[in-house]
Amino acid sequence: MKTVNTNKNTNTKKKTQRATTARTQAKRPPQKTKVTRPAKLPKGKLKIIPLGGLDEIGKNMTVFEYGNEIIVVDCGMSFPDDDMPGIDLVLNDISYLEKNAEKVKAIFLTHGHEDHIGGLPYFLKVINAPVYGTRLTLGLVEHKLKEHNLLSTVNLVRQKPGETVSAGRNFKVEFIRTNHSIADSVALAIKTPVGNVIHMGDFKIDTTPIVGEMIDLARLGELGKEGVLALMSDSTNVERPGYAMSEKKVGSTFKTLFESSKKRIIVATFASNVHRVQQIIDAAAANGRKVAVSGRSMENIVELSILLGYMKVPEGVLISLDDINKYRPEQVVIITTGSQGEPMSALTRMASSDHRKVEITQNDMIIISATPIPGNEKAVSNVLNELFKFGAEVIYKSLVDVHVSGHACQEELKMILALTKPKHFIPVHGERRHLMLHAKLANDMGIKDTYILENGSVLELDSENAKVTGNVIAGKIMVDGLGVGDVGNVVLRDRKLLAQDGLIIAVITVSLESGEVIREPEIISRGFVYVKESEELMENIRKAAKDGIEKSLRQRNTEWTLMKNSVKSSVSKYIFETTRRTPIILPIIIEV
Repeated sequence: MKTVNTNKNTNTKKKTQRATTARTQAKRPPQKTKVTRPAKLPKGKLKIIPLGGLDEIGKNMTVFEYGNEIIVVDCGMSFPDDDMPGIDLVLNDISYLEKNAEKVKAIFLTHGHEDHIGGLPYFLKVINAPVYGTRLTLGLVEHKLKEHNLLSTVNLVRQKPGETVSAGRNFKVEFIRTNHSIADSVALAIKTPVGNVIHMGDFKIDTTPIVGEMIDLARLGELGKEGVLALMSDSTNVERPGYAMSEKKVGSTFKTLFESSKKRIIVATFASNVHRVQQIIDAAAANGRKVAVSGRSMENIVELSILLGYMKVPEGVLISLDDINKYRPEQVVIITTGSQGEPMSALTRMASSDHRKVEITQNDMIIISATPIPGNEKAVSNVLNELFKFGAEVIYKSLVDVHVSGHACQEELKMILALTKPKHFIPVHGERRHLMLHAKLANDMGIKDTYILENGSVLELDSENAKVTGNVIAGKIMVDGLGVGDVGNVVLRDRKLLAQDGLIIAVITVSLESGEVIREPEIISRGFVYVKESEELMENIRKAAKDGIEKSLRQRNTEWTLMKNSVKSSVSKYIFETTRRTPIILPIIIEV
């Protein structure tokens, strides 16, 4: 009996069928099938470039760049330090953005504080991009742009928390409600081709805010579940354990102080702290007091806040500062600027008896409802001392709770880290110690990839990795009067020298033909010594100037630079040996 391998025959038959089917399909014309594919975005890396706000308090500004598109978050300024005599404002150097102006698609603002919007008018004069922000933030921006005659040329786009806006092909930015010491503050969720980046702006977690709702923690948690490539978070209060107190705590303190006082009350606070001003007005109204406002910025923000509905003032409570003397002291509250000891602020002028309408007396209770910004401690202390000299009752944070911070403390920072679960963490808004402590906080929570950046650092990210790849220019531009950027380090150095040791001007008349000094040098002193009491010294300086020019003439060094250097060398050597001072020496040589 013959055995047949049925499996072998079956396999051969199947191979023959497949080959026949393949030949048949090859003869058929290809089927035309329409396939809709999403437009491919160019592959690349996201660049995060802080231009300000790191290793400092102020000048907050961050660039996000992908491919040929850039968005900018915040555009702040800072006030000058003590070593910047004559400077009014300090701005960020935006040279990098000027070179890439055609890439800039939009500017997004997190809130309306000066260190986040103060540089905007100067920026928009160079790069006119659309500006996105919430109602109050853009209301404050409008006022600035009016002063600079820019309002009609700038596109301001109002957004609400929860809304998302597209900027170019590569960026979608979602506004997320937060709490801070100014209304309408937001965080930004920036959606890019490589992942989501959250920029928290300035924030705290206030469960009982004065106006509106608490920070949208639920949305931050949702973003954390979706996946957060990088988190940029406020580091200002990282040294403080626990939680920041609610703004309502200050309101209860005001209520107690106002009820117990029979004096006129003057409260100094930040003009932008709309919630604080509202609580002062509420406490005054509850105790039958009238409220007057002093200080230009305070007047502007109160007017704007009432107009936009962020501040509610009972009818008849607000009065003009001109009318305060029509009421008894216990019937008046004055809200003023000057909580940081600013030289030209209303409170500083009151303390120096230089205010035209308010005179401090022992019948005043003065409340400083703020803490000094780092660097302002001495100025605030000076104002406090002057107020005490009048016999006034002065209350400040060291005595009672008349101020709470608008920035998150350690437990709040941890909560944001836990909710968002970022792959990479970038601490921002703080000096070096703040940034490093915040990075350590993240490390302790299991987030290992943290980056301590400097202004100008370029951090490149793809969907997995991040690396600092270089630097761009990110210096300081100083504003002095109408001049922007025309005062640099050399000018500041000269101003410091003038302040420290003064100026010596030596005017010398010479004849280059005869090689002689025609008349005795004239010496002019400013800020060096009192001339009438230093005649011998001035005479010896005159001799040193003459010796210097004659030495140059003898050597036939008759170029202006060489003659001036010879005079400067001779005079400065004598002055230093005699007085150990180094004034600026300015030779003026006149040829006849």
